[in-house]
Amino acid sequence: MASPEVETHAAAGDEQQTDSLVSQKREARLRKFRELHFKRNEARKQNHQEVVEEDKRLKLPSNWEAKKARLEWELAENEKKKECAARGEDYNRVKLLEITADDAERWERKKKKKNPDTGFAGYAEAQFRQYQRLTRQIRPDLESYEKLREDSGEDFYPTSNSLIHGTHVPTKDGIDRMVEDVEKQIEKRAKYSRRRAYNDDADIDYINERNAKFNKKAERFYGKYTAEIKQNLERGTAV
Repeated sequence: MASPEVETHAAAGDEQQTDSLVSQKREARLRKFRELHFKRNEARKQNHQEVVEEDKRLKLPSNWEAKKARLEWELAENEKKKECAARGEDYNRVKLLEITADDAERWERKKKKKNPDTGFAGYAEAQFRQYQRLTRQIRPDLESYEKLREDSGEDFYPTSNSLIHGTHVPTKDGIDRMVEDVEKQIEKRAKYSRRRAYNDDADIDYINERNAKFNKKAERFYGKYTAEIKQNLERGTAV
């Protein structure tokens, strides 16, 4: 049987061990609480930053991303130009060497899809567009070209001393092609012209051009309601 001193010492040891376990649990809980508190503050700070950034993005213009990308591209291009100038190289040549075949093919497809006809801007531009459209339709006759060069000899590339003016006689096929092309142009102009053909047999019920337009509008909207009245007035049987 153990003595009372031994039992008291054992009880004190058990109590200290229990207090130590409670203290460790308390420290673990406090540490966990501090970690959660720190994470909450970090999340609050990040949320606030996101709200501020989102507010900034909403206040920016709708095309800001495109403008930003364009500015970044211009800055990069300027830096490349400076580097090429420092090395004594031609920037355009260096840039062309960096273009891949896929990029070049993609740009060519873009050019073909783009409509070059931007509408009437002047007679010179319209004539130039027509010239390009007509020349694209020409299919060169290489056999005739070679034959003409052989027959002409040195005069094929005339100089100021050459006397070949008026000696060329066009072929019948060339004249037929020109006539066919001119007839197609005339037909196309007549088809798409906005000028209204004048009808000599139409009734004249107007006193000037402005009155004629007004009568046409009135006829279009009220003609079916006033057709009988108009016929009676023309016959002289109106009451």
